[in-house]
Amino acid sequence: MFKDPVCKMMVDEKTAKHVSEIGGKRIYLCSAACKTQFDSSPKQYGF
Repeated sequence: MFKDPVCKMMVDEKTAKHVSEIGGKRIYLCSAACKTQFDSSPKQYGF
């Protein structure tokens, strides 16, 4: 399980539909809204 950095919800990497990649690391997000928010400012979430 991976913690969504935006909303802190736990996401299963095996079934995640929303994934971003930054610096070679895959970031799993719970929803399209969280992905959009993360992608717009990854530094805000420590990446």
